[in-house]
Amino acid sequence: MIRAFAENDLDKLVRIWLDASVVAHDFIPAEYWKEKTEDMKRVYLPASQTFVYQDETEVLGFISMVDNYIAAIFVKPEEQGRGIGKQLIEFVKRKYPQLTLGVYSKNIKSVDFYKKQGFVITGEKVEENTGEMETLMQLS
Repeated sequence: MIRAFAENDLDKLVRIWLDASVVAHDFIPAEYWKEKTEDMKRVYLPASQTFVYQDETEVLGFISMVDNYIAAIFVKPEEQGRGIGKQLIEFVKRKYPQLTLGVYSKNIKSVDFYKKQGFVITGEKVEENTGEMETLMQLS
């Protein structure tokens, strides 16, 4: 089930974000992500419209939107590959007329995932906080 974010989801989403970020972004020190935990909790999640994927008992993933921009999409690492991310993308495709995003260029698995969902590369830029290249994409 996909539903709107509720305040009591906050700690679960931050944990999913941290665990998935450390795994997906092994080219960035894990300490960087740990230092960003409070920002995620107090700034980024509250500033976005977030939708949560939940099975019968627990939250397994989420997607956060800022206007038409996918600011975050994360699935518990042990639940990845089960179609949860695809369902979250399909959900926002129905709600937003256009979709754009940025993804670390070294995160090949995610770049490929977005391509399979219909996104095309529109450019690249340096992400200022990490100095890493980011691939810019939009839904074609």
